[in-house]
Amino acid sequence: MDEAVTKWLEQIADEKLNAEDVERSLRYAKDLERGLAKIRTYAQGVSVFGSARLKPDSKYCKLATKLGFLLAQNGHPVITGGGPGIMEAANKGCYEAGGRSIGLNIQLAHEQHINPYVTDEMEFHYFFARKVMLTMSSKVYVFFPGGFGTMDEFSEILILMQEAKMPKMPMFLIGKSFWKPLDKYFYEKMERQMKTIAKGDRSIYRITDDIEEVVEAANKIGHPSIYENLYNKNHNNKFPSI
Repeated sequence: MDEAVTKWLEQIADEKLNAEDVERSLRYAKDLERGLAKIRTYAQGVSVFGSARLKPDSKYCKLATKLGFLLAQNGHPVITGGGPGIMEAANKGCYEAGGRSIGLNIQLAHEQHINPYVTDEMEFHYFFARKVMLTMSSKVYVFFPGGFGTMDEFSEILILMQEAKMPKMPMFLIGKSFWKPLDKYFYEKMERQMKTIAKGDRSIYRITDDIEEVVEAANKIGHPSIYENLYNKNHNNKFPSI
């Protein structure tokens, strides 16, 4: 048995966790371990987030399909949550271009099934473990309009970058009409009035309607080896590995 695992099990025993907490911690670890093993099978790509409720004929789904196609043409894997809506649209574009189309799905009460346009898939039990993998999988992040789930993923990555828990990688919010009101709230209420965020914090993301900007950003970073991960590099101890 690995020494680190042995020490972890000894620590659990010392802390006298009850059986339910031990079982829970093992489930957490299993989701994370399986996820880390999975993302090591493909090079870092572009994670695409957005609503599962948008229909294929919506303008944003059409845009997500086009983005997936362009990213695949340029050799970038496309990673999504594996569900319908924006996720399916991005996977579809990538799949049709012959790219690596990855779906990291989540078990939900209303049964979110994996979409048919993935070349690689995995199902998670916990949202937090899935978010770790959607983050570590990528060198660029793209957020289309979405609901609470999309906002949760957006704010998670935003705070990690803000607090230097991960490097500041390109982060795009697609759809000016959708995202500008939120950005205005951030500026007027949080930055200017309440001063709960700093002046530079809103520069972490870029709001645009031009998906070509996403492709250009991914191309600028290039194609890390399948054996590399940008977040394993500790640049002058500025940030820890997520």
